[in-house]
Amino acid sequence: MAARIALFLAIVYTIVLTLASLIPLGDLSVGAFSPTDKMLHLGANFFLAMVWMLFYLLKMEQKQNYISAFIVISVFVIIFGMLIEVLQGALTTYRQPDWADVLANSIGVLIALVLSIFFQKFLIKLKHKFSLFLSKKFLH
Repeated sequence: MAARIALFLAIVYTIVLTLASLIPLGDLSVGAFSPTDKMLHLGANFFLAMVWMLFYLLKMEQKQNYISAFIVISVFVIIFGMLIEVLQGALTTYRQPDWADVLANSIGVLIALVLSIFFQKFLIKLKHKFSLFLSKKFLH
């Protein structure tokens, strides 16, 4: 059940991020804080990698090698970011592909990878607690 929720969130976020990357957006700011374009790229791709890693973590058995899977997920998310940049240049007249955006995307993904590896044991413990909670809550 938790894996299904995580999969749903990952798919929805991927679609929203794709659409947001290909439609015209005005100047984004939150109050007095105006994040730079590169910070938005870094944060968006950090979160994209994290939601797909969360899905994998919740879906797979404990005996699986999480680190190698997290690396594969990271590679796919980096490729996705590159593809979005290509699509921005090919499908839109109001956006241009930018290698600095690819770099910011990749840095966000690599931060997610490092944190996921560093906190792997904690995440696995959290997964088990969450699974126990769900089984008690919904199976009884």
